[in-house]
Amino acid sequence: MEKGKMGGRPPEIRKDWVTNRWVIFSPARAKRPSDFKSKSPATPTQQQQYQQSCPFCLGNEHDCAPEIFRVPPDDPKWKLRVIQNMYPALSRAADVPVITVPVPAQEESSSLGQVMTGFGFHDVVIETPLHSLHLSDLSPTQIAHVLLAYTTRIHHLIANHSIKYVQVFKNHGASAGASMSHSHSQMMALPIVPPAVAARLDSMKDYFNRTGKCSVCEFNSNDLLIHASPHFISIVPYAATFPFEIWIIPLTHSPHFHELDADKAVDLGGILKLMLRKMALQLNNPPFNFVIQTSPLQDGASELPHSHWFLQIIPQLSVAAGFEIGTGCYINPVFPEDAAKVLREVNVLPLEGDD
Repeated sequence: MEKGKMGGRPPEIRKDWVTNRWVIFSPARAKRPSDFKSKSPATPTQQQQYQQSCPFCLGNEHDCAPEIFRVPPDDPKWKLRVIQNMYPALSRAADVPVITVPVPAQEESSSLGQVMTGFGFHDVVIETPLHSLHLSDLSPTQIAHVLLAYTTRIHHLIANHSIKYVQVFKNHGASAGASMSHSHSQMMALPIVPPAVAARLDSMKDYFNRTGKCSVCEFNSNDLLIHASPHFISIVPYAATFPFEIWIIPLTHSPHFHELDADKAVDLGGILKLMLRKMALQLNNPPFNFVIQTSPLQDGASELPHSHWFLQIIPQLSVAAGFEIGTGCYINPVFPEDAAKVLREVNVLPLEGDD
């Protein structure tokens, strides 16, 4: 690499007060931020609107697992559907989970760990009836319908007191974990609070106890800002784990994603679309994941002042190798301020049908 290409900036090791994770920023391992491109775009540019072999296409509903609901309700020309996952990671038919501690037969005095039944819900949100469309092709209002489908389903799941946490996520592109090319996202309702979620919430609570402030509300650096809308900002986080990682954050303190209302859903749909299109233009339409980082369903009032939900977008531009696996500490070759500047400057023209 040409000496001084990244301005001779020395490496840094950063940790923010949300994830509480150390990240090494090592620009010597990278090209210029503007040179980052996905080597394997997520999807071909031309696709058919309908594929006979795709169970998610309009008219192939009989090939899917049972439907939970659709929008509009009972309409054969639906706009989106929420269905059970055909190959669920958890079983809604399993017994209500009870944690037990098994004892090995040969060593009565020792324990291997804890176990519970694999109870939970694993659902799929089919975001459009047309095979050729992706989430970023939809209008902000259409994306809002997808977001509100998530909140509707979460409200269904709250009634089951065994469910502690609902993870909404989207895998776009085969290398990001998508097994189907038809645009869809997933929801998993868990009888536990996952360890990464618990660690994030503990870090946010510790910051609040020390400062009296929400660590997510404190993200106000212009150097990290990509875009601001009436109700949301998009940023590259201060200690971004991955190159060109993006967070979309509500401007008003809000602990639970499922409290999102219809007006804010349209605004969120617009900024999410903008971020996906900026990312596609700048990074050659990379495979990506997004996840909604929210709060456990049963959080009480004492947990709400420090807990703030956000939507995290991760373009798949690098892989976790031995160092990351061994330490849990990631190496990011792009400083967040550089990534934010590049994304701010990507010019996205409006598409026909945008509202």
